[in-house]
Amino acid sequence: MAALSRAASAIRRRGALHLLPGGAPTRAMASLFGHVEPAPKDPILGVTEAFLADPSPDKVNVGVGAYRDDNGKPVVLDCVREAERRIAGNLNMEYLPMGGSIKMIEESLKLAYGEESEFIKDKRIAAVQALSGTGACRLFADFQKRFLPDSQIYIPTPTWSNHHNIWRDAQVPQRTFSYYHPESRGLDFAGLMDDIKNAPNGSFFLLHACAHNPTGVDPTEEQWREISYQFKLKNHFPFFDMAYQGFASGDPERDAKAIRIFLEDGHQIGCAQSYAKNMGLYGQRAGCLSILCEDEMQAVAVKSQLQQIARPMYSNPPVHGALVVSIILNDPDLKSLWLKEVKGMADRIIGMRKALRENLEKLGSPLSWEHVTNQIGMFCYSGMTPEQVDRLTNEYHIYMTRNGRISMAGVTTGNVAYLANAIHDVTKSN
Repeated sequence: MAALSRAASAIRRRGALHLLPGGAPTRAMASLFGHVEPAPKDPILGVTEAFLADPSPDKVNVGVGAYRDDNGKPVVLDCVREAERRIAGNLNMEYLPMGGSIKMIEESLKLAYGEESEFIKDKRIAAVQALSGTGACRLFADFQKRFLPDSQIYIPTPTWSNHHNIWRDAQVPQRTFSYYHPESRGLDFAGLMDDIKNAPNGSFFLLHACAHNPTGVDPTEEQWREISYQFKLKNHFPFFDMAYQGFASGDPERDAKAIRIFLEDGHQIGCAQSYAKNMGLYGQRAGCLSILCEDEMQAVAVKSQLQQIARPMYSNPPVHGALVVSIILNDPDLKSLWLKEVKGMADRIIGMRKALRENLEKLGSPLSWEHVTNQIGMFCYSGMTPEQVDRLTNEYHIYMTRNGRISMAGVTTGNVAYLANAIHDVTKSN
């Protein structure tokens, strides 16, 4: 015992152990993690934290991309309520397979690739349920790293900030390509095409299928056709992140047009789908990852590998959101109701774009605000500087990300005039 006590005392002086009552040594855990620094705040979620801490009755949150009704309240769609009514007390909550709900996957593929898609009939698509769009992107990034370890990903400038985090943590090297044109508040099509042409043959590109986040700037149908043609010449692989199908224009078919163009042109593609925005299933983490393969045999192999990647991450995906999605999309009446409701959400946002622009123009703003209505989807890339955004927050209690991105879902008939006045005040001297 004396020898053990002397040894423990020596080790304790070196800071590795300390003594519990009775003299038994144990490792000092605090020293193991003493070097860990606090992580930087997420630039998007930090906006909401600041908003919630602000006691001002005039505060407005146009930072986070979650839909609100015209009273600024969260919305649960009627089709979702009905699906949940059917689930309650009637269906079990057993584990799903590693690949997720087969019914949800089947309906998701029809939504993305088309009801009568030849690729679905030929079983050429490897698909798994994913943890919303983020999880779908991460699964694909890990798949890319595992089976094409020398590849890199081209990401648009700008993009949703989490895209960089996803491919970084999957250890896939990143490059960027031109997308947004600050002077016109529109698409830098010439720069985009040059970067596609100059990228090494067979490069991977991340594309936003519709309602580009954060800019709200999408290529026209003709521009998508030119992009697809150039991809074909260069043998590039397009990976579509489709987070807003139906939510952008109000028409899921129209919002899938970019994907359909690439399919018509004979590309193999990857696609990440999310039901956060278009069904309001933010917290359910319901999504799908699909990869179009050369044939059925290849699709079986790819799906098996996607499942193997998912297994140590989260074993299998959650069941409730998958049940909601599959019930809605598989029932003609509920699907019809969903299409009506998603169009209603899209139309409200389009209406708020018009109202914001009209209010700014009535105030006599010296700037052009045409881009507010030209852009589409959840976000408006306003063109305001970080300093102007800081003034909005400090002087008017209006919260948004410092890149000037306005979440149009947070704009209502009750606050649009206040928002326009504040924007006019901080930008009129430009």
